[in-house]
Amino acid sequence: MSEAYSKRLRQLAIQAAELEGQRLEEGIYLAVSGPSFETPAEIRAYRTMGATLVGMSTVPETIVARHMGIEVLGISCVTNLAAGLSPTPLSHAEVFEAGRQVERKLSDLLERLAMWIAATVEK
Repeated sequence: MSEAYSKRLRQLAIQAAELEGQRLEEGIYLAVSGPSFETPAEIRAYRTMGATLVGMSTVPETIVARHMGIEVLGISCVTNLAAGLSPTPLSHAEVFEAGRQVERKLSDLLERLAMWIAATVEK
């Protein structure tokens, strides 16, 4: 797990995003059990631990895939600011709307990236 997310795939994703006119950020993903929104106190603690993004998935799936020897790339769509970082209360409607607004961009990126990854797989 010293390189859970493939450096090679991360570099491909950054290049694909650039061609799509997008910019990807890299960060530290902290997984929590859910479903829930984190409290402001939890967000402060997670930030102290180095987290830049908190979510309820990705990590368990990555652990299983890496255990199976699968090369992994994680891409997350940030759908809301953490509790205490926004003047408005958190809501599921906000999360849904943010996802809806980026679905086309994310789809375009994933289509390009999937073609590139498939082209690099040994046949």
